[in-house]
Amino acid sequence: MKRLALILLIAVGALAALAYSGHLPKPLADQVDRLLGKDRPKLLARAKGGPKTEIAPPIAVTVARAGKAKLTEAISATGSLVARTEIIVGPEIEGVRVVELYADEGDNVKKGQPLVRLVSDVLEAQLAQNDALRAKAEAAIAQARSQIAQAEARLAEAKSAFDRARPLRSSGTISESIFEQREAAARTAEAQKAASLDGLKLAEAELAQIKAQRRELEWRMSRTTVHSPADGVVARRLTKVGAMGVGAGEPMFRLISKGEIELEADVPEVQLGKIKEGQTVRVSVAGVADVEGTIRLVAPEVDKSSRLGRVKVFLGSDPRLRVGAFARARIETAQSEGLVVPTAAVLYSDDGAFVQLVVDSRIVTRKVKVGLASNGQTEITSGIAAGDTVVAKSGTFLRDGDIVRPVVQTMTSASGG
Repeated sequence: MKRLALILLIAVGALAALAYSGHLPKPLADQVDRLLGKDRPKLLARAKGGPKTEIAPPIAVTVARAGKAKLTEAISATGSLVARTEIIVGPEIEGVRVVELYADEGDNVKKGQPLVRLVSDVLEAQLAQNDALRAKAEAAIAQARSQIAQAEARLAEAKSAFDRARPLRSSGTISESIFEQREAAARTAEAQKAASLDGLKLAEAELAQIKAQRRELEWRMSRTTVHSPADGVVARRLTKVGAMGVGAGEPMFRLISKGEIELEADVPEVQLGKIKEGQTVRVSVAGVADVEGTIRLVAPEVDKSSRLGRVKVFLGSDPRLRVGAFARARIETAQSEGLVVPTAAVLYSDDGAFVQLVVDSRIVTRKVKVGLASNGQTEITSGIAAGDTVVAKSGTFLRDGDIVRPVVQTMTSASGG
């Protein structure tokens, strides 16, 4: 019984010593003081005279003071430069050889400016042949009209003879056979006139066909020189002298309409809703100084596999920009000025966000509400006050009531994203 009382006395004395040295959590130390009451000095003195125990020094933690700062939330998007509008230039006629080139890659061209000349010898020969066919058709028309005039004269003569034979037949002056001959002659003359008229129509149809062929040849002849359909910059030349022009194949030139370039970047779907058309954007292009752009398009579709959406940033006409170059855009989506702490100081759980404060060298966990996050700092909208000391990099190894040795870290103002 005496031995148990001695053990209890030593344990209480050890607790008293811990409370006195500050190595016991304050709530527990206060309870020990209340339990010991007036016997606290005597038990403490006895505990000091007993066996000494090694107590670990406080853990050093880096802390920062919550302070006011301006935050700018931004989205970083990467992609490649593309033509705002690409123009494909190719021949409109098939199987014609290239004999001369008037433009090369990088050239600025105007609408209607010649780019390529194609061989025209075959078309010139076809035009000459068409001229001969047309002359022949016109001669056939003249001949058909002459035949019509002859047929009309014969018809008139045959009808007159037939009309005279009718009363003579009634009086018996001419025989029936003569009457029949005159009637047959009149019908033959009428048929010949009809045939002459049909011959004229055929000749006129042939002439119309020849004229249509000539219009086609003249159109093909006019297309032996390929012109630029709009103002722009030659991005690629894909043909050579001696190559055959093929309208349905690879184009001859690719033009950048008006030389206008834009950035086509990919953005995670969760951030697409923060981006609006017309926003000003800073774009960093590889090998070129930053340029200013404008959000032209936020794609209405998200890729199912990558969960990324396309954003197009219009950059305008700048000779320093090259199609295909890598670029990075910084899209500012929100700004705020408030109380901030290091982003690493904020922990998250099922109950929400919280930070670990250092109060009187002890850890105190505090639930908070967060706002914007930028440049390694996070805005705290409620839960702590300016000047509060927070653990700069919180972790699960710290618990409420732990005694720590704070090492102050200087906060920097937030300006980027």
